[in-house]
Parts: sequence; C-alpha cells; structure tokens
Amino acid sequence: MSRIGKKPISIPDGVTATVDGQTVKAKGSKGELSFVVNDEVLVKLENGKSEFEIELKYYEGAPVIREIARVSKPGRRVYVSAKTIPHIANGLGISVLSTPKGVMADHNAREQNVGGEILCRVV
Repeated sequence: MSRIGKKPISIPDGVTATVDGQTVKAKGSKGELSFVVNDEVLVKLENGKSEFEIELKYYEGAPVIREIARVSKPGRRVYVSAKTIPHIANGLGISVLSTPKGVMADHNAREQNVGGEILCRVV
C-alpha cells in the first residue's frame, strides 16, 4: 500500500460526522449523507469530528480491495437506469453511482430503483 493510502481524510468545518459500526453519517449545510461501509474497510472517528482513519483489511497478506477504477470521465460519462446497473465481479464488487438521491453504492440504487452516473467500481 502506498503512503497516500494511510493518510487521514479531513472533514471540513461545518460538517459533523458520526460512525455507528460500519455506518458513516455526515451532515452539513448542503444536506445529509449516510453510507454503509463494506466490512473490508475499518472506519474510526478520531478527534471528535475532525478525521476519519480508514484502514484496508488484508487477507493472507494481500489487500482485500484489489482495484478502484474510474468509469465516468470528463470526456465520456456513463449513465445507467436502475434496471441496467451492472453487477461487478458477480456481486463481489460494487459500483459507486451519482443519483438524484445522492451518491450511493449499486445495491442501494437498485433497492431505491434509481439510476444515474457510474463514478467508479471497486473490486
């Protein structure tokens, strides 16, 4: 893992963040976001509300997350409907979508029956 992968993620002033198990909730002036983090990622809240530390989990010496790939690019946006959201690695990976209801994982978009722009995929 590179050193950049071990740096903390700073949370801007005016945004409050809470962690409840694997659920991360952030609330700010533009709204509220809740996301369930995959079990392979460890999330800790440090210094009250100022930083998250995300550590990748390893299995037999190899990182569990093998690839994070950008799908939509400035020159080529990829949009899908709720019925055509692709299954990544036969359901073992996830797609991250930007939908009218906010940024969410592919399984959440299917549950809420919304489509949108595929931002990236995680395998």
